Amino acid sequence: MILYFSATGNSKYVAERLAAELADEATDIFTLIRNEDFSELNSERPWVVAAPTYAWQLPRIVRDWLRRAKLTGSKQFYFTLTCGNSIGSAGRHAKRLCEEMGMQYMGCAQIIMPENYVAMFPVPEEAEARRIVAKAEPDILSLAERIRREEPKPGHCGALGGVLYSAVNRFFFHFFVKDRKFTVSAACFSCGKCADVCPLKNIEMKSGRPVWNGNCTHCMACICGCPAAAIEYGRASVGKPRYRCPAVK
Repeated sequence: MILYFSATGNSKYVAERLAAELADEATDIFTLIRNEDFSELNSERPWVVAAPTYAWQLPRIVRDWLRRAKLTGSKQFYFTLTCGNSIGSAGRHAKRLCEEMGMQYMGCAQIIMPENYVAMFPVPEEAEARRIVAKAEPDILSLAERIRREEPKPGHCGALGGVLYSAVNRFFFHFFVKDRKFTVSAACFSCGKCADVCPLKNIEMKSGRPVWNGNCTHCMACICGCPAAAIEYGRASVGKPRYRCPAVK
């Protein structure tokens, strides 16, 4: 079974492509995370986790859900993380997570996809995004073949790099992953989609306007999913495209 979390569609696309190649099931864990649902899931085939990379690691909300979820059947665990440039020490931390869960770590694959972190980095226009998605196809197919053969995916960050990326991750989440810079313009027409797509239920509608309540993971689902492009993240997002994976409906 392929478990995926995706805020803007990149990891959803990878999960669905793997599911198609492997004739396996792709399960969206967004609602499970949002509702703190840790009900039993069973897979007799290797587990595959598809998720974005947050500060060079598996998203904390995905990690914390996996720690509490009741996953039965296969003990083999593959990870595939989407990123704009590098997954850093994500493999090292995924390996440690598997040890905590009593699972067999089978490796962590890096899939380069279009950048979606509009709060900090440039975001591609649709034509460039489609080119990047197409370029990722050989890596997705290669990973699917490894999973089909139940072969380990070699390589994860060494000790020095792991320490460095871990320190950066802690620093980044402590100082930068905040929601106080989110604002909403007069273009907002009170549809409430931003509240619906927040995996932490951090956004509520008050007098027809979204309000962020301080428990944000910077997934960018709200700002990229707003149909009116009414949400900004300070000045960092002004003038940038809003990203949704063009290969996902």
